[in-house]
Amino acid sequence: MSSHLNAARRSAGARKYVRDALPFTQYRPSTAALVTGTTPYARAILALRLQEQRAQRSAICNAATPTTEAAPAPPASDAAAADPATMDIRVGKIVKCEQHPDADSLYVEQIDVGEPEPRTIVSGLVKFVPLEAMQDRKVIVLCNLKPRNMRGIKSNGMVLCASNDAHDVVEPLAPPAEAPVGERVYFGEEGKNQAAPAEPNRVQKKKYWEAVQPLLKTDGEATARFGDAVMLTSTGPVRAASLTNASIA
Repeated sequence: MSSHLNAARRSAGARKYVRDALPFTQYRPSTAALVTGTTPYARAILALRLQEQRAQRSAICNAATPTTEAAPAPPASDAAAADPATMDIRVGKIVKCEQHPDADSLYVEQIDVGEPEPRTIVSGLVKFVPLEAMQDRKVIVLCNLKPRNMRGIKSNGMVLCASNDAHDVVEPLAPPAEAPVGERVYFGEEGKNQAAPAEPNRVQKKKYWEAVQPLLKTDGEATARFGDAVMLTSTGPVRAASLTNASIA
């Protein structure tokens, strides 16, 4: 008799748990729900539902995680090559030089670089080179920079100079006196057959000059170099007047 009573009680209790429980799909599992406010049956269902969702999340995460194989290295930037052949550096001759009308520290030069017309170039050399020393002077000109406005005058190039660390001594680089105007300089004997220089837009976009310039210096004899390679013309090396181990820009 007692066994029948116990079985009836268990059956009634199970029906109560089922009656109290929400449908399985309506449960929104949380660890808080496992502690309070649910029947033992509901807590069991919630625990199973949480385990199922954790397993699903783990599978998704594992599928989305990239493999540990080493990714290919990104290609080196063009600028990182620091190739001086990308730059159009020529022998030039100043055919006219005057003070900038709106800037005490600037000269406005007309420089023959072997083109049909001289280029207008603005240089901050007033404090370093007397005006009379600029007239008819042979210089080294960087020709493939994009033109830029210098106090109201468009400058179409740059006169390359050596300078000390304090930048209180600046000397324009000088080619040999016999160097042809308009000749493109090269670096080392192997540089004679250098490629054509990059266009100004590409020089700016790829930052070629920013890569090349830090490696331009004078050596212990004031000879201009790119790394170990001497800056050359067909008639000999390019030099500063006196500055040794100096930066060039």
